[in-house]
Amino acid sequence: MINKIKQYDWKKYNYSLLIVVILLCLISAYTVKLAGGDEAGMHYMRNQLVGMVLGLIIVAGLSMLDYHFICKFTILYYPAGLLLTAATHTSLGTNNSTDAVRWIQIGGITFQPSELMKIILILTLAEIFTKLRNRLDRVSTLFIVGAVTVVPVILILTQPDLSSSLVACFVMVIMIVVAGVSYRILAPIFAFGLPLGLVLFWYIQQPYNLLLKYEILKPYHYKRIMGWLDPEKYDPEGNIVYQQMHSIRAISAGKLSGKLLQDGGGEGVSRAYSTVSVNESDFIWSVIGEEFGFLGSCLILLMFAFVIFKCFMIAKNSQDYLGKMIAVGVASMYMFQIFTNICVVTLLLPNTGLPLPFISNGLSSMISSMIGIGLVMNISIQPAKSSKGGFSMRNVYGNGPSSDIDLDLEL
Repeated sequence: MINKIKQYDWKKYNYSLLIVVILLCLISAYTVKLAGGDEAGMHYMRNQLVGMVLGLIIVAGLSMLDYHFICKFTILYYPAGLLLTAATHTSLGTNNSTDAVRWIQIGGITFQPSELMKIILILTLAEIFTKLRNRLDRVSTLFIVGAVTVVPVILILTQPDLSSSLVACFVMVIMIVVAGVSYRILAPIFAFGLPLGLVLFWYIQQPYNLLLKYEILKPYHYKRIMGWLDPEKYDPEGNIVYQQMHSIRAISAGKLSGKLLQDGGGEGVSRAYSTVSVNESDFIWSVIGEEFGFLGSCLILLMFAFVIFKCFMIAKNSQDYLGKMIAVGVASMYMFQIFTNICVVTLLLPNTGLPLPFISNGLSSMISSMIGIGLVMNISIQPAKSSKGGFSMRNVYGNGPSSDIDLDLEL
């Protein structure tokens, strides 16, 4: 173990990525304090700072622990993750003051298994793609990948947690594309899947659809979708999009520079985001928009973009295929969650609960996000090999069977 640590190329350690992540966590601690107000604010801030410290310890540990060694045990992590996710339906499950049972409570500790399951799924898929990299021209490989993904997706959906299920599906799709699966397999799937998706989107809008009848699509999902698509018809009083409309008002109230610079955010000041429910977690962007304004929000978006860019660069420069796949999976997880969260808060998408990485209040989300950083950090410092990194599948396979897609991205 010590010899392995000595072999790492510590000069390539991404301190800039770590600094940006720490800054995001500090912004989170301050923002959740503002969101919580006088009563809960300090409690939220302490929790986020504890999460940041624990997360940094995890990052330090994972930075030194070879990801090849970690992935050897995916055969144990995966079923354990499924059992934890399924445990939300047992006496251990709790709704954590919400309408969905997505958490497990053991003693005084409450955590969300789906957050950990995202990381486990990334590691499992990366390991599968690596072991089957000479069979990417076979449909059976996609069936295996799909089966491994669909089991946790179904378990998460039954909590119900549609947004986390979509994260898992998005990560799977991106990893399939980057893995180098032959276009002869992908083209028919996309050619058939896109029209099918459009038909399904139309079908779920119909009040007689079977998905709604058998509660595969929950009634509140249907109301949120229809209230978003046609608010004048399905939500004339604004009850369905109430949370999002108040969030938009809060963001617009921040104007260019934000209210924090105007009044200092002291006691007695009024804020529009105080009328936004769960503004400390899923709707934390409404607090950021009002307190920091357009300029501050853009700066935080740039920080998020930097984190995602760095993850993709680490994937591009990875010394092997497994490292590439893990880094791509982590980057795609961040990308989907950030995009979806901000679009929901600004009414660009129907309302669905999804935390903002490193920012939203919640220890489970913070730890999951930090585990991702720890993994990509270890990938970045692996000792150099003779072959050049990159997303070119030809570099990975040599003269063996490979994809016809050249994904040698210039990032």
